[in-house]
Amino acid sequence: MSKLYVVPTPIGNLRDMTFRAAEVLGMVDLILSEDTRESRKLLNHYKINTPLQSHHKFNEHRSVGAICSKIEAGTSIALISDAGTPAISDPGFLLVRTCIRRGIEVETLPGATAFVPALVNSGLPCDRFVFEGFLPPKKGRRKRLTELSEEKRTMVFYESPYRLVKTLTQLGEVLGSGRQASVSREISKIYEETIRGTLAELILHFNAHQPKGEFTVVVAGKAHNEK
Repeated sequence: MSKLYVVPTPIGNLRDMTFRAAEVLGMVDLILSEDTRESRKLLNHYKINTPLQSHHKFNEHRSVGAICSKIEAGTSIALISDAGTPAISDPGFLLVRTCIRRGIEVETLPGATAFVPALVNSGLPCDRFVFEGFLPPKKGRRKRLTELSEEKRTMVFYESPYRLVKTLTQLGEVLGSGRQASVSREISKIYEETIRGTLAELILHFNAHQPKGEFTVVVAGKAHNEK
């Protein structure tokens, strides 16, 4: 039976691809890709020749209906993003939701995502946590940070190198500059590193060292004795 496969891909090291993910991508009739140029590098590495079709945040609203119709007509389709698990701070949710509403089977494979290794590597409590992804770039940003000021669970954010210092600074202003945090970059890649300390210490570090790469920020929740 045709279905939609949601397939995680490596976030850096190509050897993190699972055997099953490679098998599914080679088996389906079509792969939906966030950036076909980037995805082709991965597919070439694993000698996968399945046709690619572009599917990203700028065209997904227009294309989900046609994609669902293809699956209903018997086409097996896999959805991938540039890195990690689709729909986690990447396109994919809209297609998955539409498939479910139309009675199309969806199968999501387990696999790579950046926030889990960053969370564990932070040394902060990871038995309970909240994943915030990217904070709103402008509208609603301060409001969301204020809401999180009472959060007692560990918080996880994604951030670009261009906004990292701004985000750490705002977190320090709202949560307190002494709050413990961790910043991981380039997970599974050659220049992977994790910097731990207070928000104040992290701000000093990244003001002195220009941020490069993709970042995951992990921040301790509010302690019971904090006002």
